[in-house]
Formats: sequence, C-alpha cells, structure tokens
Amino acid sequence: MSVRVAVLFGFMTAILLAIGFALGGFSGVIVALVFAVAINFGSYWFSSSIVIRMFRAKPVEDKELEEMVARLAINAKIPKPGLYIVPKDIPNAFATGRTQKKAVICITEGLLKLDREEIEGVIAHEMGHIRNHDVLIGSVAATIGGAISFLAQLGYFSLFFGDRRNNEGALLGLILVVIFAPLAALLVRMSISRAMEYRADYMAAMTTRKPRKLASALTKINDLARHNPMRGSTATSHLFIVNPFKRDWFSNLFSTHPPIARRVKRLNDMEHEGIPERPRMIE
Repeated sequence: MSVRVAVLFGFMTAILLAIGFALGGFSGVIVALVFAVAINFGSYWFSSSIVIRMFRAKPVEDKELEEMVARLAINAKIPKPGLYIVPKDIPNAFATGRTQKKAVICITEGLLKLDREEIEGVIAHEMGHIRNHDVLIGSVAATIGGAISFLAQLGYFSLFFGDRRNNEGALLGLILVVIFAPLAALLVRMSISRAMEYRADYMAAMTTRKPRKLASALTKINDLARHNPMRGSTATSHLFIVNPFKRDWFSNLFSTHPPIARRVKRLNDMEHEGIPERPRMIE
C-alpha cells in the first residue's frame, strides 16, 4: 500500500468517526469505526469491481479496439489492461484497478463516436494513470467518498426527522457534519486529482506522439458533457478524464479537474515545441 493511499484511508476514517460521534456520541464512534474498517477493507480489495458495477460496464468484444489497447500498452510499457464499455452516450473514460496487472480501462459508448486517433489519445491518457499508479487511490477515494456522502445525506434527513430538540450540542455537531463532511471528501478528491491529470496527459502524448489529438478529444468531451451531463455519483467525478456530471458555480469552485483550456494549451504547446524523448517533471 502506498503512502498516499494510507493517508487517504486515515483522513477518510477520521471523517467517518466524526460523523459517528455527531450522530450517536461514543456509541456512534464505535459503530463508525466498524463501518470504517469494513469500508477501508472493501475499497482496497474491491473498489474497482464496485466502480465497474456502479456504471454497469461490460467487457468489450471488439478485435480492433483490443489490438489498439495492446499496442498502446506496449508503448506505455505496462501490462495490457482489460477494456470495458459503459452504456452511456456521452464520450468519456476512466481507469480503475488495484495494481497495473489488474487494471481496467472503461470507455463509454459515446467515446466510439470520436475519430480513431482521438480515442487512442483518451485510452493512452488512462494508461498514463495506470503507469503512474493513480488508479488505486482514485478508486479508493471514489468508494469512500461515496460512503461519506451517503452518511451525510442520512444526517441531513435526521435534521428534519430526528428528535434532537433536547440536545443542542448534538444538533450543532450534526449540522457541521452535514455541511463539512461532503466538502472534506471533495477536497481530498481534488487534491489527488489535478496533478494526476496533467501527468496522465503528458504520458498520453509520450505514448501516442500526437498530443493535439488528445487536446481535440478533451475539447469535444468537455463540450458534450456540459450540454448533456451524465447522471451518477459525483463522488466518482475525479475518475473520469473529464468531469461528466452537472457543473455549477459551487462545484466549479471545488473542481476535481484542472481547467480544460489549460490542459489543451499544454498539449498544443507540446505539439508545437516537439515531444521530448524522455519524460520531464510535471507541475
């Protein structure tokens, strides 16, 4: 287990314990601790399976796509990942898996509407996440973040239906949990996501040698996602190459992705300046 994953487990566990204390005092802490252990264990060993089931992804049966993935994996110097397809019309993609050998790339049906080189760029981006060992922490954050959001929703409903008239301290604690627990989970996802996206973009350009095609794909995916947002758990937004869910001023304030315009500019700059033979450090 990497240090980043251990820190994420610790931070998320602390949030769960705080929620447990706010909802039930010390007995709530005990229940939350048991729940946290179960969630941490499940998210480490089964997070990729949970995410795949969440989006109803199925293995791809397309020889041409399989050959593309095999060739890109050789160029990226990673084991060939599994390829799954998500039944969504909006183009997007994400990678999941505990290790490089168990990694899976999921693409939406809508992604197949892009041209071949743009699809290659997107898949190579997800391979960049796999090579950089980003997929485990992303999948774990999605699983635990979803659990925290669910508990916060329970707290929200208990504000209106629970009997807390004689316990102002508990009521205040519950209000704080409802407000700040989702923000804390979102801030963790944001902190692990921005640098990852820049590194994966760079690795994709190194793999395909066509950064402009990935830039074109990002622009198209972003435009379509804005006009036709996907329905689903926003706790998984950081997994996708572009945030597929509905965005407003509040969600943009805590965006889990760098601005698309900046990513596109970096990729186009690479096209103009030439792609170096060796990777360099990414901010």
